[in-house]
Amino acid sequence: MRTLLEITLGRMGLAVESASCLADARRLLTEQPFELCLTDMRLPDGRGMELVEEISQTFTGLPVAVITAYGNMELAVEAMKAGAFDCVSKPVDLEQLRVLVKHAIRRSSDFADEISDDGLVGESPAMQRVKARISKLAMTQAPVCISGESGTGKEVIARTIHSRSNRRDRPFIAVNCGAIPAELMESEFFGHLKGSFTGAHANRNGFFQAAEGGTLFLDEVADMPLAMQVKLLRAIQERRVRPVGAEDEQAVDVRILSASHKRLHEEVQAGRFREDLYYRINVIELKVPPLRERRQDISLLSRALLQRIAMRNGDSGVGLHIDDDAQSALMAYGFPGNVRELENILERAAALCEQGRITCEDLALDERPQTRMQMEMRMEPIGDDERDQLVAVLEMHHWNRTAAARELGLTLRQLRYRIKKYELE
Repeated sequence: MRTLLEITLGRMGLAVESASCLADARRLLTEQPFELCLTDMRLPDGRGMELVEEISQTFTGLPVAVITAYGNMELAVEAMKAGAFDCVSKPVDLEQLRVLVKHAIRRSSDFADEISDDGLVGESPAMQRVKARISKLAMTQAPVCISGESGTGKEVIARTIHSRSNRRDRPFIAVNCGAIPAELMESEFFGHLKGSFTGAHANRNGFFQAAEGGTLFLDEVADMPLAMQVKLLRAIQERRVRPVGAEDEQAVDVRILSASHKRLHEEVQAGRFREDLYYRINVIELKVPPLRERRQDISLLSRALLQRIAMRNGDSGVGLHIDDDAQSALMAYGFPGNVRELENILERAAALCEQGRITCEDLALDERPQTRMQMEMRMEPIGDDERDQLVAVLEMHHWNRTAAARELGLTLRQLRYRIKKYELE
């Protein structure tokens, strides 16, 4: 195996040093710098995992890729959590190995010149922890599952991970898994050949092919049907996809990031999400705090959002400002819709305010439930024809649950209960 790897990497124009055990590897690491370490898991004098942990702690910036037995997903997950850059399974696919090595060496050379301006607004301790986590996640190929309430900015964080990774020059493809009809999902993800089904008038690439060399972001992954989850799992494990109507599979080089506002482990327990897929996409979890847990960021976010709103409207945004009373009202508000709700509030206020000065009246927060306790007290039914009214309001707000709940005078929890009750998922 070592001889095969030496020949393969040598043909790529790389200088290679080979070690037969942990002791030899440790000695080599102290003698000269390296751009990549490729290690097996079982070694004569220990486990490759020891080397992964030592390098991640002592040789910061040196990517480590591990070779695992075929199908040993638990070991691959353990390695990535310990700091491994990526994993490759036996028997080693040489083309996959070449792709992995190219990514790893680029990551090593980029380490000293890492992007620091990530575009994430916030100086609270909670946000600083998220930023530090992003810096580490950008250095690996490990699948990341971003969890958090609706409106917390999960896609923004996914884009930041991509923009700080060695894949930043390649595509970032974001997919809302809950918005694709089940019968079209396989074609949308893997592509199709002309004539493979009615309406397939030409060959078409899917999301995996579109994201080649880059990142595929699966938003609301918990909404994916079980039948498609099986096919997605195979594509992620084998790094190959088969377009609808094709006989042969295509190799793909894609990093998977995913997100959901649902608790995936609860979905697994309820039988709505496959356990094996859960462990494959949730190698590392990144939790995004709700806005109410980082209130000190509200002022910074407000200024940044007002500038963005003004630029969309063709203005510099210098003239827009929030008066002290309005700022205090924002700081006291609960923001059940998080950053997305803050942006909607400011966009409406910017349109209504006079002379660029936003007041409490422009924010209209007094018309909204102020605290979760007040929201929970509103338990009255929403009407006789409850289902029809529920559908009408959801349609009116384009299925934005936060806006619909506000319109109906319900909490999000009460609205979700009714959606489930009437099978409107």
